[in-house]
Amino acid sequence: MQVMCKSSNQEAETCCSVCGQGFALYWERQNKMERAATLKEVAKTLRSHHKKQAGPEAHPDRGFLVPEWNGPAAFSGAAILGNAPSWAL
Repeated sequence: MQVMCKSSNQEAETCCSVCGQGFALYWERQNKMERAATLKEVAKTLRSHHKKQAGPEAHPDRGFLVPEWNGPAAFSGAAILGNAPSWAL
């Protein structure tokens, strides 16, 4: 399953454990078990952004996908099925 993450201080569903930056999440539909596993993967990805920087600037400015995908974010299942707004793409 895929989730689109976009930094947000207003509608944060999860926060980076390193810098505290909040993220809005746009999901494909998932059951509770899949959602829990995906949240762990998101947390791992957020921590991995901090290899070179310690603060919120370590995270991508635009929305990003977990797991990573090489196509345009706007065409991802997470963006389409999660009803991601255009500002998140």
